[in-house]
Amino acid sequence: MIPSRLTLAFTLAAAVPTLSGAENEPFPLSLSRNRFRNGEETLRAFAPVSEATRFSIVKLNVDGETVALGAVVDTDGLVLTKASELKPGKLTCWLAIEKEVNAELLCIDDEEDVALVRVHAQDLKPIRWATEEVSVGQWVVTPGIAETPHAVGIVSALPRRIRPARAFLGVKLDFGTTVPRIESLLPGLGAEKAGLKPGDVIVALNSTTVTNREQVFEELREFRAGQTVKVRVQRAEDQFEAAVRLMPSGSGQLGQESSREQRLSQLGAQVSLRAGGFEQAIEHDTVLPPWLCGGPLVNLEGEVIGLNIARASRVTTYALSARLVNRILENLIRASRLKLQPTQTPNPVGY
Repeated sequence: MIPSRLTLAFTLAAAVPTLSGAENEPFPLSLSRNRFRNGEETLRAFAPVSEATRFSIVKLNVDGETVALGAVVDTDGLVLTKASELKPGKLTCWLAIEKEVNAELLCIDDEEDVALVRVHAQDLKPIRWATEEVSVGQWVVTPGIAETPHAVGIVSALPRRIRPARAFLGVKLDFGTTVPRIESLLPGLGAEKAGLKPGDVIVALNSTTVTNREQVFEELREFRAGQTVKVRVQRAEDQFEAAVRLMPSGSGQLGQESSREQRLSQLGAQVSLRAGGFEQAIEHDTVLPPWLCGGPLVNLEGEVIGLNIARASRVTTYALSARLVNRILENLIRASRLKLQPTQTPNPVGY
């Protein structure tokens, strides 16, 4: 049984030192690490939440290495997780009953970085979706298959679109004019490989006409590294279209400033390989390494408010909203062409 919010609040209060007390008692000079937000004592205060949810979670391994958590969405083994962490290799998963079973990747939503996996186990316990709206400042818990959660945090921002990290065509534009004319190419990157040349003027990206440098920069902010953009250019009297594969920030000279910004935001934190470009994500401040993404983010009632999808910086983790996750789930099931029985129908979100 999950305790009420008031009961849990008193439990948490007992886990951290109070600011009041006998006047003659010395004030502690430092806080015990066990009482940090992700310290052992604090996490034990959230154990009832983890105990109520851990049988709806799996820990996914590739060749014996843990790469992500997953959320069980039906009784016969369908699981959602973070796609980009599923490296090639033998996929297995650990259940809360301390049993390792085989698993198989069914299909992927590349836009939102979500994978649908079938775990070779039956009578699993599906997650319970939250019906209340998310609030800034509310406690959130990242449970695993253990009796205590992996981490706790606070919602920092309501669901919103998260733009992808900067990606580059591999060109340097001429800053002596507002016209988006290519001054030079970065060796080995997408634009050079696609056959663009210095002096070419960019006139459109995909179906969007551009007339100045700022439009080019703004339009490219909508694309991720690895995606291909159709670039229409004017060369002398002719126009033609080239397919240019975008490169990640940090590629060549144009990525140096972006890389410095990323290092400052991370300050040594390990971030997810794919940490942006999501349609609707909750931002929370849980300290969550990339290999603990892919599983559910729950409220104090153990109800799922989102799917942890990326560690983005030292103080930022993103979780896809429950509404978006349910839409993705429906599309993935349709794409995988599964023939589900009525008892296998995933739990719908209660909106």
